[in-house]
Amino acid sequence: MEASINHRDADGQQNQRGRAAVFFDRDGVLNVDTGYPSVPAELVLIPGAAQAVAHAKACGYVTVVVTNQSGVARGLFDEAAVDRFNGHLAAQIAKSGGSLDHFYVCPYHPDAQVAAFRGDHPDRKPNPGMIQRAAHDLGLDLSRSFLVGDKSTDVEAARAAGIPGYLFSGGDLMSFLSPYLRPVVTEAKS
Repeated sequence: MEASINHRDADGQQNQRGRAAVFFDRDGVLNVDTGYPSVPAELVLIPGAAQAVAHAKACGYVTVVVTNQSGVARGLFDEAAVDRFNGHLAAQIAKSGGSLDHFYVCPYHPDAQVAAFRGDHPDRKPNPGMIQRAAHDLGLDLSRSFLVGDKSTDVEAARAAGIPGYLFSGGDLMSFLSPYLRPVVTEAKS
């Protein structure tokens, strides 16, 4: 695992090739952004988040979280705290029938307090690195994928990766996401 990215297959399954994905930003899309949330007790799901993830899975999408976590670079918490929070998030989504397949985390920030994480890393949104890395690692078909984020940098990262990006400004995530989800057609293997 590279220091810049934590990749986790939440359900332990082998990577699947050529699949469509929904890329979710984390804070502000799946969970309420309480200002650098890092401990499980700070997790508050966005209304409809678990249902939106479950619906995306039911339609055949791989669900991938791509999240900047500059709190690591700022010295507010470490990468292990991010992993614990992400694990708790995945468990809470699963309790409601959803499944987050993969997490990509970028702990870098140009003005980092922690020198090891200082810089405009290619994985830090608005750069497309996490999306491109996920596509490469997981063999995703970006032409059938899209991103949901709550900041312009999320949408810029999607655009830079060549996929649609939709700006979620709050409310119920399931209601927001439903118009964009269509059953994914997969080709039969010969």
